[in-house]
Amino acid sequence: VHQSKLDFFCKLGYGKQDICKVLESLGQEALEDDVLKELIRMGSKPQALESQAQPSPLKLVARGSCGASLGSKWLGEDEGDSLDHLRPIVIDGSNVAMSHGNKEVFSCWGIQLAVDWFRERGHTYIKVFVPLWRKEPPRQDSPIADQHILEELEKQSILVYTPSRKVKGKRVVCYDDRYIVKVAYEKDGVIVSNDHYRDLQNENPEWKWFIEQRLLMYSFVSNRFMPPDDPLGRHGPTLNNFLSKQPVPPEPKWQPCPYGKKCTYGNKCKFYHPERLHQAQLSVADELRAKIKVPLRLGKEEEQCNRSP
Repeated sequence: VHQSKLDFFCKLGYGKQDICKVLESLGQEALEDDVLKELIRMGSKPQALESQAQPSPLKLVARGSCGASLGSKWLGEDEGDSLDHLRPIVIDGSNVAMSHGNKEVFSCWGIQLAVDWFRERGHTYIKVFVPLWRKEPPRQDSPIADQHILEELEKQSILVYTPSRKVKGKRVVCYDDRYIVKVAYEKDGVIVSNDHYRDLQNENPEWKWFIEQRLLMYSFVSNRFMPPDDPLGRHGPTLNNFLSKQPVPPEPKWQPCPYGKKCTYGNKCKFYHPERLHQAQLSVADELRAKIKVPLRLGKEEEQCNRSP
């Protein structure tokens, strides 16, 4: 009984010495309420209340930023990434390099052009995934151009090699597309590739939605990296909104009415009428009825005034 009561009040935060003193004075068979009253009378406080009573140096933190800063520290990210308003960029290095090399040469310069384009826009988190065997010297069946660019990007912590090895003379390559989609999904970023990743879409329904909504396709025009201005089609977001964590809603654009002042649709017209800004948008029939009713009412009021004397 003594141990059970001791454990109970210890869980409430009271010290063992105070609890033992009260139990000795009241007896082992004392009720829990009596023990609690005696502890309060003695001035004993739970440890949680004592820690709250002691003033601790506090720092002013912006609302909503506390959890994000702690999460970024646990994930090992820089503080600048959490404050960045642009989405992280994950580039399919093999797709970009082969596209720049016209599907004949692995052109590392194409990867550099894509990285530079996103750097100029202000993106701080840029990752490029390339298979490890691209480090090997170029062969006739797999030519590589400007291979030194891969070394420079690796030193800048931008390029990431996906694992590969040789088993009995055969190359075993890990699926780099899964790395690309997984990292972009976890970072809530954008995938830069002309590949649709259909096999991965069928593998995971969450990845399917993510690939459909966050895949940024591109073109190379005269050694210039050019993504589309409307990544998700004519009715989708602009490129700036697509690459931003906080998209800005576009301003409504009103198409002027082709009939102008001659329009007979009134308030049912779906087009913009600048001359009706400060007027009630009534149909032509309603306007005529309103004009007819006004003189009739004036005539009736004059008749009543003449009859009243």
